[in-house]
Amino acid sequence: MGDRGTSNQSEVTDFILVGFRVRPELHILLCLLFLLVYALVLLGNVGMIAIIMTDPRLNTPMYFFLGNLSFVDLFYSSVIAPKALINFWSENKSISFAGCVTQLFLFALFIVTEGFLLVAMAYDRFIAICNPLLYSVQMSTRLCSQLVAGSYFCGCISSVLQTSMTFTLSFCASRTIDHFYCDTRPLQRLSCSDHFINKIVSFSLSSIIILPTIIVIIVSYLYIVSTVLKIHSTGGRKKAFSTCSSHLGVVSVLYGAVFFMYLTPDRFPELSKVASLCYTLVTPMLNPLIYSLRNKDVKEALKKLLGKKNKIR
Repeated sequence: MGDRGTSNQSEVTDFILVGFRVRPELHILLCLLFLLVYALVLLGNVGMIAIIMTDPRLNTPMYFFLGNLSFVDLFYSSVIAPKALINFWSENKSISFAGCVTQLFLFALFIVTEGFLLVAMAYDRFIAICNPLLYSVQMSTRLCSQLVAGSYFCGCISSVLQTSMTFTLSFCASRTIDHFYCDTRPLQRLSCSDHFINKIVSFSLSSIIILPTIIVIIVSYLYIVSTVLKIHSTGGRKKAFSTCSSHLGVVSVLYGAVFFMYLTPDRFPELSKVASLCYTLVTPMLNPLIYSLRNKDVKEALKKLLGKKNKIR
């Protein structure tokens, strides 16, 4: 049996990405929508990174984390969108076995890293509001670098486990992936191997990653709300809440989309694709908008950057 499974897997040299099952006349519209959203992702996140790197006033832990968040958003959307756009126009919708492994690995790496970065940002806001006098001491450059490095490390470990478990399955049923990118659940449907251990590992990883991160964020914000309610001035309360509202918005969008996707039954693959679209493209598009629209410092830095460009002209 083991030799047969190995031979079945070795025969698979590529997969077919089905994408969205829509009428042919809607393909152009869907492609243009993908292109527009991806263009906004590139513009928003590259712009956010440029603003943070060029404005000395944004040289703080909060914006250090935000810059890394934009970097992660930029890259994990770029792992998915270009191939999806090519498949809209091409009759050959194949992706090589190595390409599929790479896509799943990189996407899993960046999406998990984003989750841990959001935890680091919640901790940063907790220290800033609950212990403002110790903020510069506690949120040192070294600690911030360690938190970011730890986020990438956790993402890498999770990605290695998830990717290796997925691609040790035998793909003998079909090579047609009913999705617009290589993801764990659609790949599992193609396998004739026993999924039990794979599903246990996937569930364990999801529980280890999602539950603790959500708990840390919730606990941080319970302390933040408790502290803010003790502030007597209305202006002080408003300022404190405004520094957290952007982060809460980003957390809600990402985790809402993730929960929607994982709670969608396998018998509704199109609904699962819509949920995946939310956190692969919509979330990276919204994150810079949320922070730029709700953040006074970012608005001023953007005006300053645009003012410099106008003077050069």
